[in-house]
Parts: sequence; C-alpha cells; structure tokens
Amino acid sequence: MLRDFGGGPFGIYVHVPFCATRCGYCDFNTYTAGELGSSSSPQSWLTALRGELATAARQFADLPSATPEVSTVFVGGGTPSLLGGDGLAEVLDAVRAEFDLAADAEVTTESNPESTSPAFFERIRSAGYTRVSLGMQSAAQHVLAVLDRTHTPGRAVAAAKEARAAGFEHVNLDLIYGTPGERDSDLDASLDAVLDAGVDHVSAYSLIVEDGTALARRVRRGELPAPDDDVLAARYERIDARLAAAGLSWYEVSNWAASDEARCRHNLGYWDGGDWLGAGPGAHSHLGGVRWWNVKHPARYADRVSEGGLPAAGWELLTDEERYLERIMLVVRLRSGLPMGDLDPAGVAAAEQIVANGRAELRDDRLVLTDQGRLLADGVVRDLVG
Repeated sequence: MLRDFGGGPFGIYVHVPFCATRCGYCDFNTYTAGELGSSSSPQSWLTALRGELATAARQFADLPSATPEVSTVFVGGGTPSLLGGDGLAEVLDAVRAEFDLAADAEVTTESNPESTSPAFFERIRSAGYTRVSLGMQSAAQHVLAVLDRTHTPGRAVAAAKEARAAGFEHVNLDLIYGTPGERDSDLDASLDAVLDAGVDHVSAYSLIVEDGTALARRVRRGELPAPDDDVLAARYERIDARLAAAGLSWYEVSNWAASDEARCRHNLGYWDGGDWLGAGPGAHSHLGGVRWWNVKHPARYADRVSEGGLPAAGWELLTDEERYLERIMLVVRLRSGLPMGDLDPAGVAAAEQIVANGRAELRDDRLVLTDQGRLLADGVVRDLVG
C-alpha cells in the first residue's frame, strides 16, 4: 500500500501527551498527572516511544524504496518542555537511534513559557534542536484567564529572548485572537510584546470553540459569548498589518515569517502533501497516501508497543478524490498558491469565478489568495471542490 512513499521530504512528529493543567479551549490529546495517576509517566512514555520508533524503522526497511533522510522533526503536545532539557534531548536521541537525520534537519519543540529557563534552552540547543515554538496566546492577563493559561503575561517574551540568547535563530510565538473579553487594545499590547521579543516567526489563530471543552460548556451556559466572525476578521487584518509593517510576511494564512529560512519547514511538509511518521499517543502518520493514527491513551499506547507492533488504532488508504480534496484544502492557504494544473475542469471554472470576484488572483498560473480571500479561505476551498 505504501507504493508512493519516498522521493520527497520526510518528517517525524513526536507527540508528548503531558500537561501541567488543562486549558479550557484545548481539545488535543493531553493528560494531567492527576488524570493519569500511576498508569503512565514521562519515563514509561519515553520507553514506549523508543519501541515505536524501532518498530517503525524495521518495517520501513522492508519497503521497496529506502527510507529517506529525516528532513524535519517536530516535538509537540501537550507540553514537551515539561520533560525538561534532558528529557527532550532523550527524545531526539531516540529519533537519531533509528533514523538518519539530514545534515540541515529542522528540529522544533513546542514549549510552555513557564516550564522553560535559560538553562533549558541551552540544553536543548546543544542537543540539536534548531527551532522553538512558544505558546504566548495573549499579553493580557484577563484573556489568559479566560483561556485557563497559567503563564504570566510577560513570561513568553522573556522566554523568547532567552531562547535567542541560547543560540536559537528561529523562534516562534503563538497568538490566539478573538477570545471573549479581548479588546483591540489587548491585541495591540500582544503584538507590541511579540515585536519586542524579536522573534522571526509568528502564528496567529482565531479562537475556535471546540465541542467537549470547558470553554464550549461556558459558552453554551451563556457565561461567555461565542467569538464574533466580524470581530475575528477585523482582528486578523490588524495582526497582518502590524506584522507586515515589522517585516514579517504571511506564507500561510495563519503564519508569518521574517524570511524564507524562518518558515516552519515541518508544517510546510503537511501543507504541501508530504510524508511524515507520527509517534506517540494519538499521533497521526501519512506515508504515500496511507494514513493511520495511534491509540490515544498513554497507558494503552505503551501496552500496544510492548506487544511488538505499531500502536495504530486505525488506518485508511486515501482515494484519488480524497487526495485531490486535501491538496486543494491545504495548498490554497499558502502564499505560493495552488497550481491551476492541479484543478479538474470544474475546479478551473470555479477558480476563474473566484478571481473575478476578487478573492484570488493568478500569478504564474497559480491561484493566490488576495487579502480578502484570506479572510474567506474556507469558502474559497468549498467553491473549488464543489
């Protein structure tokens, strides 16, 4: 089934499922120590991770094409920084033990500002990490409180500066905008803080109220208003204008970078239909049109790995139609645009109409979203796929 695997960039994603507390808006596969009890720990998770990577490497060795070098590694979560510098070094060592990393591999870890320090950044930099992504969300304390974030407003900027001092050229700060109670002045203060940090990458996401989260329950009970679409659009335009004026250009609808080198190569692999192995509880993988996902609970994940196989909960072989739909959905969000040659006749006709109504333009036979089109990117996708 993996007939199309190989030939392009190959990344590895490692999922760290641990968090100190649960944020009210988060629906990721994460667990606090109280929720796990004695069923799982960072050490048992790391042992299972090593086992999964070893099993995957053995199975890849049996494929018709050689396993390519790993061009990117992304350690996400959860809160990877809860592992500490030594723990994250062990994670990267586990990857290196089974796979060949390219000489110029991009190696990223997400981090919560409160679980970092100058010594932490120095340790992971010496271990081989090249990029850090810090969850900032907002510089306003009352906004952080609504999101149930525990870090103090100034800590994210301080952490970003510590990372840069430790030798990290590439540092990202994550923002969330549109939180109930957020004012324009709060967003401006957040952008001031981001620019003061001197980072070369910013990700900014509108708040989404996910079913099953504490935030969704508060909105349903009427304690908080749902995010307003018009407000979200205005906030996005405000973010884009400030970042562009500071020299950070958008390269994906929700991501801005100071240079081509500052772009997140791992995420570009996702958006451009690349291959990746996802390791850890709940992680997803995609290789040559085959997608699978691991069991979610860390204890069950460890049990499955100990049985000697990959801890997959399910898998699917993507049809040509599904691959076509996914490519449009992802690539149209990139500043580089969607090649018109990738569209079927109905898609070409829809693209011409999208250009006519000002939501995109043609550049070198590629469909590129305009400023208006970025605000309506989901609608553009719906029109292209019928």
